[in-house]
Amino acid sequence: MTRSLDRLTRPKTIAVFGGKEARRVIEQCHKMGFAGEIWPVHPKNDEILGRRCYRSVADLPAAPDAAFVGVNRQLTIEIVGELSARGAGGAICYASGFREAASELADGDDLQKALVEAAGDMPILGPNCYGFINMLDGALLWPDQHGMLRVEQGVAVLTQSSNIACNISMQQRGLPLAYLMTAGNQAQTGLAELACTVIKDSRVTAIGLHVEGFDSLETLERLAGLSRELKKPVAMLKVGRSEAARLAAVSHTASLAGNDRVSSALLQRLGVGRVQTLPELLETLKLLHLYGPLESADISSMSCSGGEASLMADAGMKRRISYRPLRNEQLEPLRETLGPMVALANPLDYHTFVWGSQEKQTAAFTAMMQGGYAMNLVVLDIPRLDRCDATDWLTTVNAAVAARTATGAHAGIVASMGENLPEAVAERLMHDGVVPFFGIEEALAAAETAAFIGAVWRQPAPAPLLKVPAGAGETVTLNEDEAKRELSAFGLTVPHGLVAMDPQEAGHAAERLGFPVALKGRGVAHKTEAGAVKLNLGSREEVVAAAHAMAGVANGYLVERMAAKPVAEIIIGAMRDPVAGLVLTVGAGGILVELLDESVLITLPPSPEAISAAISGLKIKTLLDGYRGGPKGDIAALEQAVAAVAAYLAANAADVEELDINPVMVLPEGEGVVAVDALVRRRVA
Repeated sequence: MTRSLDRLTRPKTIAVFGGKEARRVIEQCHKMGFAGEIWPVHPKNDEILGRRCYRSVADLPAAPDAAFVGVNRQLTIEIVGELSARGAGGAICYASGFREAASELADGDDLQKALVEAAGDMPILGPNCYGFINMLDGALLWPDQHGMLRVEQGVAVLTQSSNIACNISMQQRGLPLAYLMTAGNQAQTGLAELACTVIKDSRVTAIGLHVEGFDSLETLERLAGLSRELKKPVAMLKVGRSEAARLAAVSHTASLAGNDRVSSALLQRLGVGRVQTLPELLETLKLLHLYGPLESADISSMSCSGGEASLMADAGMKRRISYRPLRNEQLEPLRETLGPMVALANPLDYHTFVWGSQEKQTAAFTAMMQGGYAMNLVVLDIPRLDRCDATDWLTTVNAAVAARTATGAHAGIVASMGENLPEAVAERLMHDGVVPFFGIEEALAAAETAAFIGAVWRQPAPAPLLKVPAGAGETVTLNEDEAKRELSAFGLTVPHGLVAMDPQEAGHAAERLGFPVALKGRGVAHKTEAGAVKLNLGSREEVVAAAHAMAGVANGYLVERMAAKPVAEIIIGAMRDPVAGLVLTVGAGGILVELLDESVLITLPPSPEAISAAISGLKIKTLLDGYRGGPKGDIAALEQAVAAVAAYLAANAADVEELDINPVMVLPEGEGVVAVDALVRRRVA
């Protein structure tokens, strides 16, 4: 168990080890006005940048709060051990050549283990790590240039990639960066743990994460809890959707990168907003910094161009947002201000009749912002300030600020092209409480993400994640009847069936059950391909003949009553993810599995609301709702079936490797569901 990260991230004393990188750390601390002590350690130099040099850790005046260790990998381990023994607050391990290079360097893995052992309970970041920038206190354990300024409050951005951190530091979008932190290999301390520390800083408003692989599911869950508790939202750019991205992540990190769809389901459960690009992350953080999560996904859009209104409308179709129609009480003031030739709608093209008039634009924007929208956007691309006169455009900026001040509504200026929003204007807008959005897609992504977080926070906090590692033992595939017996014990409805060991016995079993029946060969995983399943058999003779035909592949028989004609067929399954463990899947079943190729993932344990939402999100829900006058499916029974499977998985989480129930026949409303096939692969001691 490591000590608190507070001394490391908010140091009053900093020790630096190494050559040019260590010198840069001192330069950056001087430049940004760090008020604490800086102690260079060098075996030969007497001073660096006017600071007295010490010869070793033992020579330091005291145990430093933070240390930047910019030496080779072997010496890094030695110095980290000495710092730990001295009682230092933590260290940045700059050197590479550890686990991230294990495929090239035979000792990489061993050296990383040695580094962690040397650190003991002293926190370390890295190895293969640039360190961090704390712009609240001017403490920079950072060996390079950056583009940041001191701030009194702002967001914290954390990434595994030092180069991406450098890029983010150069942003010109008006985003106030309080912390910029890297974690490198996450050998001991991961991004989520760092985030759990800085989110508790009262000057931090929101957290942004760029993640290649989760370091700890438990810590991520704790971060989500702190986010709710402290009302500081978290947004994440999780890479790894492509195989190429997963392979690239291995080049400088030792994290696990699980299934990307599982990652999305996990973040959705925890209320962490997921974005797809770095610009989306930065724009989302600006919105969260000023306003936090949104109360709804209702958005208004205003522009002086029909072309821009169309761009906004089309971009909104790809997002979970709503351009809710104008309210009746908005129409009269808008008509009075804009005149009879403007079509009043949302998105609103207010034409150029009020262009250049701050008074009339303020009145129009105020009427729009009084419509109860969660976010009010004004599309405005400002001309080049070095070649053009932007007076009228800045009048529109002033009108948007005035309307936001008058109404208290959430507002943003959106430049359709990012280069058309100067940094000075963006900074002024942030100061005045209006979000400067660089790009239409990015603005709507930010609104969608903030609305998602708000919706999750309005629900009760989820139950703790089911975190049970895979057990030991050999993995076997249960016979279908065995699988159904186990599942039915948890409440899943299965057909009435009997097991028979020879064809004649199968015929007798069919007579006892009543026709029509299904006959299935036991011990065959893929029955259809093997010819080990026959349906709608209507007599004893048909059953016996079918049993003889599949005798060569079957180890006995399962005879079942045929289920009634369903409204729809569903598949319920489970997969084991290397990070999240067992995850439930629900999708279109039967022959539609390959045709529709759609399913949703549900992390365990699921709430009833999560199950209902998952089913509602499926395309096949249209059939369940009574497509074109057809019967409605028993959705309540389907939800209960999913809950029963989830309960089975929770009770057998260490043993189940794979589960596939396909199809689950959803019968007409009030008649229930029946799981007619089931495959379970599980470990046995």
